[in-house]
This record gives sequence, C-alpha cells and structure tokens, in this order.
Amino acid sequence: MGHYEIRKGISRSIGDVYLKKAEFNKEPLYAKFRLRETFRSPILSSDPSISVHELQEHDQFLIFASDGLWEHLSNQDAVDIVQNHPHSGSARKLIKAAMLEAAKKREMRYSDLKKIDRGVRRHFHDDITVVVVFLDSNLVSRASTVRGPPLSLRGAGVPLPSRSLAPMELPGPG
Repeated sequence: MGHYEIRKGISRSIGDVYLKKAEFNKEPLYAKFRLRETFRSPILSSDPSISVHELQEHDQFLIFASDGLWEHLSNQDAVDIVQNHPHSGSARKLIKAAMLEAAKKREMRYSDLKKIDRGVRRHFHDDITVVVVFLDSNLVSRASTVRGPPLSLRGAGVPLPSRSLAPMELPGPG
C-alpha cells in the first residue's frame, strides 16, 4: 500500500473510500488496505477539480485522465501524442507512454513492467485511466448559437456559460 501524508489540502480521487470516510477504514476491508491511524477529516475527496476552457473552432480533442497519467506526462506531451496519432488508439498510446516513463523512472524495461502482475504493479505506478474525446469543429463553431437545457452535476441543475466545458463554480452541498 502506498504512503499517504496528511496535508492541509485534500487530494482528489475516485475510489479509495476508506481514505474519505473513517467508517470505511475497518473490516471487512482487508487489513493491508486499512490505515493504522484513525483520522477525523478526509484524506481524499471525490469532489472534482474542474477547469473551464471556452471551446474554440481549432480545438480538436479533450483528454480526460486520472492522475496516474499526469504523474508521468506533461499536458504538452499528452497533446503531442494525440495529435500525432489521432483516432488510432490515442488513449492506449497515452497509457503506454506513461508506463514507459514509469518503467524508466524505475530503471527497468517497459516489457518487464508489463510482465508484473497487475496487483503488484501498483507499487510501480498508479492506476491510469484515459478517455480521449474528439471534437467536431462544425459543432463547436455553432455552439454559441445553440441553447440547450442545463447540464447536471451531482443531480443539481447547473447552467453552463455558452461554449464552455464546465460551470464556473460547483453548487455547494445540500
């Protein structure tokens, strides 16, 4: 299991509920996953970190990825990989590039890293999830004139600024 350092800020994560709520840091969760120390406030949060980007006609794609990818690739590296391999397994190529970097950091070959059992491999790199969404520039250019219903986050209607990917602020709890 990885080492978690409690800091002033809270990191975000999908999963790992035992690090978000103390009541899940006990049996039936396997002992190897439980923290020995008790905690009062969450170590991780599932609240997303959202950035807003107004879509432009030249925007070609969006990359949604877990922190496992961003630990090994810069934003520009990821963009370059997708631009050089559009529509031909871009997400898979991003994952492979991140794993190549993870292997390099561990001074091992990618082929040797791939041979390690997945349950053990997490000691060498974090989980990596990637989705690449390709945009249709014709639809993007018409987005400012088309009005649709507001999108929903966590069940609450949130009006979106035109031509944006996310609201400026998330609604508060309750």
